[in-house]
Amino acid sequence: MAAVRAERRLCPLNGAAITDEAKRRGWQLLDIYEDAGASAKTTVRRPALAKALDAVEKGEAEALVVAKLDRLSRSMTDFTRLMERSWKKGWALVALDLGVDTTTPAGEMIANSVANFSQFERRLIGQRTKDALAVKRAQGVRLGRPTVMPAKVVKRIEAMRGKGVSIRGIADRLNADCVPTAHGGAQWHASTVQKVLQSRMGR
Repeated sequence: MAAVRAERRLCPLNGAAITDEAKRRGWQLLDIYEDAGASAKTTVRRPALAKALDAVEKGEAEALVVAKLDRLSRSMTDFTRLMERSWKKGWALVALDLGVDTTTPAGEMIANSVANFSQFERRLIGQRTKDALAVKRAQGVRLGRPTVMPAKVVKRIEAMRGKGVSIRGIADRLNADCVPTAHGGAQWHASTVQKVLQSRMGR
């Protein structure tokens, strides 16, 4: 089987492990791809990895081999996506340290276990986030980005109020001039103007 090797950075011990495994299993190592200095937190922005993936997906090699999973990615989610990609495209993915090898039944079972754990981890994080937001809402905490009123609109409201214009009158003038609200709405109400003025007074 023809294989390519992808590493975040080269390490003699890791290289020897792959070379020894290739000899043992009769693999032909076609090329080595190294993303020198690249972070392994994710598989994105990894030009050498992109070339390795291009090679296996074009059929120039049959497998992508790494000595250690963290040389490919420290993100289990990204690694799972790569495994799913290998299954769909028909090439093999091998990580020697975990025993992941989609060319063997045992290795594929381990790959499935990794994928299932990653899915469980994502759902667990999602549930924790959902629960935390529910607690915040129950406490009356406003969620999302705070709305910001443009300074020039605030100054205009304050200036009109300073000249004795009523709250309703200010809203009518802003509507007449098609001035958007802080939320991007097209309709000003007296209550909206009042909130702007109150927020300024509270400073």
